[in-house]
Amino acid sequence: QVQLVESGGGLVQAGGSLRLSCAASGRTFSSDGMGWFRQAPGKVREFVAAITWSDDNTYYADSVKGRFTISGDNAKNTVYLQMNSLKPEDTAVYSCAARITSYTGSYYYEFISSYDYWGQGTQVTVSS
Repeated sequence: QVQLVESGGGLVQAGGSLRLSCAASGRTFSSDGMGWFRQAPGKVREFVAAITWSDDNTYYADSVKGRFTISGDNAKNTVYLQMNSLKPEDTAVYSCAARITSYTGSYYYEFISSYDYWGQGTQVTVSS
């Protein structure tokens, strides 16, 4: 069984920063990459960022581009999300996910269905 555990969430003022971490444990597995998604109250889960291990390429939602940075360690199946210049609209539960399959076309990385393992999520609250 694979478990993904997020940490680093919390309460921060607008303009502040947080760094989220996600570590895998349990059964050893090889992933093509990992990603971060978020879900705000009353809204659907949305893509935030993704990374592919083969070329370290990163992908971002337009809403976070230039403010958030995804990074990670392939060997450890660990991924991080550095969030700067946070806004109240960034308030959400942030979840990490691992992707086993390699896709041709980066738009697949934005799909929830492209990911095989999910963490429980960590709350990020940005006050105005």
